[in-house]
Amino acid sequence: MKNIIRAEKVNKIYPNGCHALKDVSVNVDKGEVIVIVGPSGSGKSTFLRTLNQLETINNGAIEIDGIDMYARSTDINKLRQDVGMVFQGFNLFPHKTALGNVMLAPLKVANRAPKEVKKDAESLLKKVGLADRQDNYPNHLSGGQQQRVAIARALAMTPNIMLFDEPTSALDPEMVGEVLDVMKDLAKEGMTMVVVTHEMGFAKEVADRVMFMEDGELLVSDTPNNFFDTPSNPRLQKFLSKVL
Repeated sequence: MKNIIRAEKVNKIYPNGCHALKDVSVNVDKGEVIVIVGPSGSGKSTFLRTLNQLETINNGAIEIDGIDMYARSTDINKLRQDVGMVFQGFNLFPHKTALGNVMLAPLKVANRAPKEVKKDAESLLKKVGLADRQDNYPNHLSGGQQQRVAIARALAMTPNIMLFDEPTSALDPEMVGEVLDVMKDLAKEGMTMVVVTHEMGFAKEVADRVMFMEDGELLVSDTPNNFFDTPSNPRLQKFLSKVL
C-alpha cells in the first residue's frame, strides 16, 4: 500500500532554542486513521501542523501523496487544498452563515460555480447533522455545532487527508460526542485521518495506530490493543496511568 503521508526525521527548532520535534518519522497509508497522544508540550500539534506547512521544519523531509512539500517546484497552496485541517478553535467567519462558511473556499479558492457549491455545501451540512442550521450564524450555534460546521468546511475542498488538532478540547463535555461521531463516520468512509486528541476512547475505538509523543520524540507507534492493553514503554505506562 502506498504511503499518502511520509515524514522522515523531521526536526523543528524554534528561534528561542526549543527543540519541538526530534527526528520524527511517520508513514501513513491511504485510508488509515492515526491518533497521536501525549502530554501537553510533547510536540503533537507542532508535528500535525508540519503536515500542511503551518509550521516549517528545520530539517528532514515530508511528502504528501508523493509530492515533496519542500521542493522548490511545489505549490504549497495547491497541496494544502488536498489536506483539510480542523483546529481546536472553530475559526468560523462570524459574519457568514453556516452555509456561507462551508461555501467560501470552493468559491474563492477553487473558483467553482455558486449553484454547484451551494448544493455540495448543503449536502455536507446534512452529513454533519446540521441541515436545519445552515442559515444560522456562528454566534447562534453551540460549540459542538460550530466545530461540525468547521469539519464540513474542511471537507468542502474534497481533501484526501484530514488533520484534526485537538478538535474537542474547547468543547463542553456533552458536546464532545457529537463531534467524535462525525469523525467516526469519516473514518468508516475511508478518509485518511491524523488526529491529535486527549480522547482515549476515540483512539481505542477508531484508530488503526496510536502514537505516543513526549518531549518532541515519537516513542511508540502501535495498534490500539497493544498500545492500551500491553504498553511496554515505561514513559507510555506512566502517561496512561494518569489519563485512563
